[in-house]
Amino acid sequence: MSNPFAKLLRAVLLAGCFTFTAVVGPSTSLAADAYQGKDIAERWCTGCHVVENEQKRPATDQAPPFASVATTPDFDANKLAMLLLKPHPNMPKLSLSRAEVANLADYILTLK
Repeated sequence: MSNPFAKLLRAVLLAGCFTFTAVVGPSTSLAADAYQGKDIAERWCTGCHVVENEQKRPATDQAPPFASVATTPDFDANKLAMLLLKPHPNMPKLSLSRAEVANLADYILTLK
């Protein structure tokens, strides 16, 4: 038969792990990160878009600067995800995760 103290200790540890995960986990893992979004923009988007205010010019005049995208009414990660799912003909298909799209949208919003 199991030791009652061991059962209690196991239950307390499980409850502590669950509480920590429920309280701390989602708040850090679901928060968008503009710094990572900037890295994504620099890696994938600078060929066509002006992604930073300091950037002189894009490779093409057809792609809007991210500062303009940021001022689009109701711009958010969902709107960006829709733009990426159905890109215009000149835009390459990007396979970004939801977190990466949220990070990119968060970065774009810093350019308002």
